[in-house]
Amino acid sequence: MSIRRGWIEREGEIAVIRQCALAGVVRSGVYRAATGETVSALDQMLLTLIDAEYTRHPFYGRRRLVIFLKAQGQVVNRKRVPRLMGILGLAGMAPGPSTSQPHPEHHVYPYLLRGVEVTRPNQVWSTDITYVRLAPGFAYLVAIMDWYARRVLAWRLSNTLEAGFCVDCLEEALRAHGRPEIFNTDQGSQFTSTAFTGVLRREEIAISMDGRGRALDNSFVERLWRRVKYEDIYLKGYTRLSELLLGLTEYFAFYNHERPHQSLGYLTPEAVYRSGEGGGAKIVDRFGNAQAELGQRQTAAIEIGSTT
Repeated sequence: MSIRRGWIEREGEIAVIRQCALAGVVRSGVYRAATGETVSALDQMLLTLIDAEYTRHPFYGRRRLVIFLKAQGQVVNRKRVPRLMGILGLAGMAPGPSTSQPHPEHHVYPYLLRGVEVTRPNQVWSTDITYVRLAPGFAYLVAIMDWYARRVLAWRLSNTLEAGFCVDCLEEALRAHGRPEIFNTDQGSQFTSTAFTGVLRREEIAISMDGRGRALDNSFVERLWRRVKYEDIYLKGYTRLSELLLGLTEYFAFYNHERPHQSLGYLTPEAVYRSGEGGGAKIVDRFGNAQAELGQRQTAAIEIGSTT
């Protein structure tokens, strides 16, 4: 049974029409028999280990994950780890062959936040995608966050990495919370797609995209994923889409309205977002001096070359 249709539960707590909308399938296909691959018990165990370790260290690529698995007593072929990372939709953040690639026909925008001080709600929003392992397959979770208050403004689940669920999440956030001045993403094909950037351009929002290999450019959402997984997903061990949907609905309500954040002076994201006080962020320009020095050297070399 395909992963997509296999998620639909006819007797589940959520209506079939709603489940089909979340999974991106038509209802007529729910009753259609199909064949497909299943993940072996060994791969399931390896995926669990990779999932947890990558959440702790999202800058790890396949080589470090091979070493990690070996330390756990799991000696695997180095070609197996990239395959398993592909199932989870992962890529190491360090520059190199494993780095996530944008679609070759999609436009990539510059990173606009280096050295910027975030001083108010709706100044900067950002988004990212993570993965959740379920019994019949894998779900992908996208969330949009306000950087000033760390508030989750909208989120969506999908069983594929296509752009549609990211666009739906963006539209929901805009309807509920207005629009930001700057929207930051990574260079994944979902966010460089014309469907996604077209919404941002329509709303006249400045588009910012992380530099390749820059693990810190979207660190606020990376921290969110660690909290979601260690405070909810790993503890509850969801096996079905309906369980995951209900569980995350409860968790994000708790995260926004009840969970005190140290970086917010132990206020909640909702309180800071509504009041406009107690939040903020400073995006450190870690490479400004080096880049300026490099530019000066290049300019000097050009001037020397022009005089010889």
